[in-house]
Amino acid sequence: MLILGIETSCDETGIALYHSERGLLAHALHTQMAMHEEYGGVVPELASRDHIRRVLPRIRWVRREDGAALTDIDAVAYTQGPGLAGALLVGTSVANALAFTLGIPALGIHHLEGHLLSPLLASNPPRFPFVALLVSGGHTQLMRVGAVGAYELLGETVDDAAGEAFDKTAHLLGLGYPGGPALAQLAGQGRAGKYKLPRPMLEQMHRTGNLDFSFSGLKTAVQLLVRQRLRPQGVVGASLRPERSPLGGLANPAVDGKLRPQGDVGASLRPERSPPGELANLAAGGQPDAADKADIAASFQEAIVDVLVAKSLYALEQTGLNQLVVAGGVGANRRLRERLDRETAEQGLSVFYPEFEFCTDNGAMIALAGALRLGAELRNDTSGALRLGAALRDNPSGALGVQGATIPAQDSPARTYAFTVKPRWDLSTSV
Repeated sequence: MLILGIETSCDETGIALYHSERGLLAHALHTQMAMHEEYGGVVPELASRDHIRRVLPRIRWVRREDGAALTDIDAVAYTQGPGLAGALLVGTSVANALAFTLGIPALGIHHLEGHLLSPLLASNPPRFPFVALLVSGGHTQLMRVGAVGAYELLGETVDDAAGEAFDKTAHLLGLGYPGGPALAQLAGQGRAGKYKLPRPMLEQMHRTGNLDFSFSGLKTAVQLLVRQRLRPQGVVGASLRPERSPLGGLANPAVDGKLRPQGDVGASLRPERSPPGELANLAAGGQPDAADKADIAASFQEAIVDVLVAKSLYALEQTGLNQLVVAGGVGANRRLRERLDRETAEQGLSVFYPEFEFCTDNGAMIALAGALRLGAELRNDTSGALRLGAALRDNPSGALGVQGATIPAQDSPARTYAFTVKPRWDLSTSV
């Protein structure tokens, strides 16, 4: 069975063709990174408009690459959520329109399920069951994966996810967009042991077995360290506190020893904007020291990696499993891979990653998830929810091959084109 995958959840347009027996046939990806860089982050309206421009040409490209005709496609899998509502709507619209025209199923796929299953695209994939560490964008989760659609949440972030902490810390250090890769590159030039930063909720894990994550405190600790190390001494916060007159009104603050001209009402309430690349909250007077920034980046990255590695290994211990899957954008972090490779090898465990090109959002993981869900007979109903099929009930071990999975007859999935998106969607509701 040939599956077309469409991914438009945020700022990448991903299209792929996946065959249940031949594997991944073709995939194309367009990133909007250059467009959003000017704004320092993703602008949802611009993202949606760019998806509209890119999705159809890339569908044509993957078809030409494989030589497939539209009539060869047996089902369309698309990201239904979570993500940006407008961006999701583009992929949902195209997928349902195409499926309706061809009279084939359209399957709404959970974005995180795509990431979770993406290591199965590798030449040496893991087998069910395994523990999955999902570190994608605003998500940091540990899951026990028993089979396709059989997901048990072991722990998740209670505030900032690892990816968010990377991006926010990169902004504190004046790095560009996207912040995570830039910070990881800078960390490679620094000394990880230079600054002692907290390992949030790690001690709690040892006391209570809690596998949740929290990275907002680590981000705040970095912010305080940045202010301490990079601000000129004696002027911390001075530019943000307006002077007050004895009567409680705002006085005209001094500039270079002179009063501001009358009529500049409220000027003292607006802190001076820093030039691009500097920390927004730095007082005027000097650039951050490059070596110090690298040391802070390295210390921060090591704190994140310590927590992710420790909790992943503890999850394996608690579940009695010996396979760990790491997926999502932060899964491409080389320091995280280096530590996990070493520590799992020391304990006789196995760790699996997607190829680097499949760590970011992509259509291949969505097409794969669609093929596996059809193979396990996990079907859409009119609400867009997914229900467990007979194939999975009859095979509770979940040892379904990525290639060669049993595919039901073409008319078995419900052809209900539920034109819905789910910007917020708990993975547990997908089973």
